Amino acid sequence: MNLFRGVVETAQVFPFPQVLNEEQKDNLKMLIDPTARFFEEVNDPAKNDALEAVEPQSLEGLWELGAFGLQVPQDLGGLGLSNTQYSRLVEIVGSHDLGVGITLGAHQSIGFKGILLFGTPEQKAKYLPRVTTGKEMAAFCLTEPSSGSDAGSIRSRAILSPDGKHYILNGSKIWISNGGLAEIMTVFAQTPVLDEKTGMERDKVTAFIVERSFGGVTSGPPEKKMGIKASNTAEVYYEDVKIPIENVLGGVGQGFKVAMNILNNGRFGMAACLAGTMRAVTKKAVDHATTRLQFGRRIDSFGTIQEKLARMSTLQYVTESLAYMISGNMDSGSTDFHLEAAISKVFASEAAWTVTDEAIQILGGMGFMKECGLERVMRDLRIFRIFEGTNDILRLFVALTGIQFAGAHLRELQKAFKNPAANLGLIFEEATKRAIRSVGLGSPPSLADYVHPNLSSSAALAAKACYQSIQSFGQAVEGTLIKYGRGVVEEQFVLNRLASAAIDTYTMIVVLSRATLALQSGLPSAHHQELMTKVWCSEAAERVAQNLGSLRSDRTLENFSTLSAIAKHVCENGGLVHINPLNF
Repeated sequence: MNLFRGVVETAQVFPFPQVLNEEQKDNLKMLIDPTARFFEEVNDPAKNDALEAVEPQSLEGLWELGAFGLQVPQDLGGLGLSNTQYSRLVEIVGSHDLGVGITLGAHQSIGFKGILLFGTPEQKAKYLPRVTTGKEMAAFCLTEPSSGSDAGSIRSRAILSPDGKHYILNGSKIWISNGGLAEIMTVFAQTPVLDEKTGMERDKVTAFIVERSFGGVTSGPPEKKMGIKASNTAEVYYEDVKIPIENVLGGVGQGFKVAMNILNNGRFGMAACLAGTMRAVTKKAVDHATTRLQFGRRIDSFGTIQEKLARMSTLQYVTESLAYMISGNMDSGSTDFHLEAAISKVFASEAAWTVTDEAIQILGGMGFMKECGLERVMRDLRIFRIFEGTNDILRLFVALTGIQFAGAHLRELQKAFKNPAANLGLIFEEATKRAIRSVGLGSPPSLADYVHPNLSSSAALAAKACYQSIQSFGQAVEGTLIKYGRGVVEEQFVLNRLASAAIDTYTMIVVLSRATLALQSGLPSAHHQELMTKVWCSEAAERVAQNLGSLRSDRTLENFSTLSAIAKHVCENGGLVHINPLNF
C-alpha cells in the first residue's frame, strides 16, 4: 500500500523470505515424493475430466495422504503445515490436475478456512477433525443469483428463534464448489443486528457453520461447466435450517469481514498452484520444441519459438516468486498482505492462461488435440480469472485500497498544516521529499542498494527505473485524488491503469529480491534468474511509465470517455450498432 504514497517498505520484500527451519524442510521433503507419485501413478486427470468427478480411488488416496487437511493443526487431525509448506504441495497438485486442485482448495483454502481463522476453541475441536480424519467435505457458500462480486447484497436470511437458541436459515447459493458433496459448510446470510448508536435494527451479513445433517439442506445436480469438470459445482438450498447459536462464526454481523479474510488468506495458494501448472505446461512445450524438426532444423532454434519459451519461463518465475514471497511473509507474521495476495491471484491466473495458450501454439495441431492434454488445462484455467474475486474487481480493489491509504496520508498532512508548530517534522519531511522529486535533485535510497552487486548493469537500471516509477506512482495517485476526490470510485478506466502499474511495480521488486537471493546463495540457476529478472524489470518499467503517463494525457483521458460512449451505444442498441459493409 505504501507504493501508493511513493514509498517502498524494503523490509517487506528484502531479503527474499527463507522461513522454513530444518525440521520443516525435512517434513516437507517427506511429503513431496508420495504426493508426486500419487499424481503420476494413481490419479488420472483425463479420466476425472471425462467422468466429471474425481475417481473414488483418487479421492480416497487424497484423504489417506492427508491432502484435505494440510494446514489443520496436527492435534486436530491435520498435517499442520505452514503457508510456505502448503505452497510447495499445492504447486505439485497444480502441475497435474486442476480439477482435483479445486476440490482440495474449495475444501480447505476457503471451505473450512473460516474455522481455522475465526473459530472458537470449541468450534475448532468439534469440526476440524471431521474435515480431516473424519473425511467430511467442506464448502464455502457465499455466491447467490443476485450477488456475485457484490457480496454484500446477498438475500439468504437467518432469523434468531424466539427462544434464542438457534438461527433459522432460508435461502440458496449457486456455483458452490463441493456444493453437492459437502457435509460442513461456511454459509453467509443476512441477520438483523441492533445498531447501538441509533437503536434501529438493520441487516448485516453473518457467517455460520452449517451441517447438512441439521436438516433442510439440499443441493442440485452438478453443473455442466467448460472446465474443472472433476470438481463438483452445485446449487445449495436452505429451508428452515436450524443453526445452533454456537455455530455463529466470527461474531454476529461480522460475516463480510470473515468472508473477505478467508478469501484474502487463501489467494496466495492460487499463485502457487498455477506456478505448478505453468511449470508442467512449459515442460511439455520444451519437449516438443527440442524434438520437432521443420525446414531441416529443430523448432527451438527459431527466434519466434525462443521468445515464446523465454516469456513462458519468465511468467512462471514471476508467479512462483509472488507465491513464495507472500506465503513467506505470512509465515513471518505479516497480517497486512491483502493487496499482495490480490495481485498474486490476478497475475497468476492471467499468466497461466498466456503460458498455456503459447504452449498450444508451439505444439501446433498436436496441442489442439484432446490426447495432448493441454486443451483440458486451458478449459480448467479459464475459471481462475473469475472465481474467488474476479480479476476486474480485484484490480479495482488494489487501486481503491491503495488510494484510500494514500488519501489517509494526505488527510494527515492537511491536519498537520492546521497546527504547523506542533507538526513541523511531518511537514518538513514531506516538503523535502516533494521538493527533491520535483526538481530531480538528490538520490533517495535506491533499490540497487538491496540488489546483489553481481546483477548486471541492466538489472541495476531496472532497479533505478523501478524506484523512479515508484516516485511517479506517488505523484500520479496524489494527482488523481486531487482531481477526482470521492468520485474516483467511478473512474474505472483510471483505476485499472493504477492497478496495472502497481502490479508491475510490485512484481519487479519481488523478482529483484529473489534473483538477489539466488546470486548470494550461488544457486546453479542464479545467472538464468538474473536474465529473466533483467528482461522483466526492463519491460515492466516501460509499462508502468506508460500506464502512469496515460493518467496525465488529455488524449488518453479523452479516449476513455470515447470508449465509454461506444459501450453505451452498444448497450442501448442491444448489440453492435454497425451493420455489415453491404448495409443490408
